Amino acid sequence: MRTKLLLVLVFCSIQSIVSQELTEQLYETYESHREATLDKRRVKYHQLVPLIEKLKTNPKFEVHKVGQSIEGRDLNLISIGSGPTNIFLWSQMHGNEPTATQAIFDILNFLNAEEFKTEKATILSNLKLHFLPMLNPDGAEVFQRRNALGIDINRDALRLQSPEGQTLKRVRDSLNADFGFNLHDQSTYYNAERTPKPATISYLATAYNYEKDINEVRANAMKVIVFMNDIIQKYAPGQVGRYNDDFEPRAFGDNIAKWGTSLILIESGGFQNDVEKQKIRKLNYVSILSALYTIAKESYVDIPIEEYEKIPRNNRNLFDLKITNATYQLLGKDYILDLGINRNEVDDETHSNFYYSSFIADQGDLSTYYGYETFDAKGYTIVPPKMGSATVSAEKKMADVTESERFLNLGQAYIRTKAIPKEVNHSGVPLHVVGPNYKLQDFRLKPGINPTFFLEKDGELTHAVINGFLLDLNEPLKNQKFKNALIYR
Repeated sequence: MRTKLLLVLVFCSIQSIVSQELTEQLYETYESHREATLDKRRVKYHQLVPLIEKLKTNPKFEVHKVGQSIEGRDLNLISIGSGPTNIFLWSQMHGNEPTATQAIFDILNFLNAEEFKTEKATILSNLKLHFLPMLNPDGAEVFQRRNALGIDINRDALRLQSPEGQTLKRVRDSLNADFGFNLHDQSTYYNAERTPKPATISYLATAYNYEKDINEVRANAMKVIVFMNDIIQKYAPGQVGRYNDDFEPRAFGDNIAKWGTSLILIESGGFQNDVEKQKIRKLNYVSILSALYTIAKESYVDIPIEEYEKIPRNNRNLFDLKITNATYQLLGKDYILDLGINRNEVDDETHSNFYYSSFIADQGDLSTYYGYETFDAKGYTIVPPKMGSATVSAEKKMADVTESERFLNLGQAYIRTKAIPKEVNHSGVPLHVVGPNYKLQDFRLKPGINPTFFLEKDGELTHAVINGFLLDLNEPLKNQKFKNALIYR
């Protein structure tokens, strides 16, 4: 018995070394397989069409139309491999969750390339891979979670009213896949439990009943997740979370696990300075390919499921900006406040780009919360913003950073101008631009308002917060992170 256990440990150790080497090579060579045409999060169906058409002419792949969205966009299943084990991967069930769609086409490029012949032969001779990218193309078109019917496809597994849900169920049943990868994006405000680190990737071996029982099907998903977690820890240490496993009887993931597929949920969250989630896309690529390799080799089998429970749970305790210990004066008294500020993305008319409209998400004692950016304002006093008036020459120079610095150093965050173009709703400089009739409201901090104010220390303005962006007035603005201010008419 002892000899057998020793052999298992040696085998697992060898497999681990091989997998680590493969992972490192995948990470280092990623750029040569990255699909360059999908470089922004707001991916549209028309961008996928030429990529899919190209795959149709490639004898390595099988491409089949398996359904249509409500608005008539094709749903395609892309398959490759000759192995007896079916693996089903689908993405963008929610239209505004595109990270894995991009990663799928990176993976398809990898499978088509000449490199890694031995590893790909192992994968494709043991597995047959089936990809259904962008299950909700109508939602993707307007960058919204729900489909054109206004329903959440991931709550349609029982009633099956959406054609997209019907397609997913039909494909799942036809494949009866051994493993399924349910690929999503989650809020960037999730953190790994009790840590300031974002949950860059969160995993879940989906429960198939209210009791959250663990059968062999669910246990296999747990084992592969443990393997994937070990990989992500190399590139985003401490930034992996475990998604809530409460059973949802209407959800596809829960039902697919119930129907006998080892279901692996992957949620792409946030990463410091990765607004377009391109680093997270790369982590999807590396971890999914590595998972496919360990499934093909069956090296996951001896991984203890107890390691799954050690992955920290998801918390939702992150802000974009956290300001602590600031002095706030109200009705003649001083109070000490923490401020939690989030930057809400507002899409433009084409849903191809966005601007930020920030808000105070919470205030008070936020000592159990964290920020992607944190500023300790102990000894600093919050100062209300002032209104300034731009001269004709200043209006022409609004894009001039030096001119903006002059206004900010005077404590002016709002600049009144004579005319504002109708189609413009945000400002590229750190000044809110207002029309001739706009009235500045009395300043009072409260959740929901746009965070725009100044910080003063020892009688001097030191920092400005404009639309939720913290700016150091002693440093050149051009060197600081800022996206946009707002326009008020």
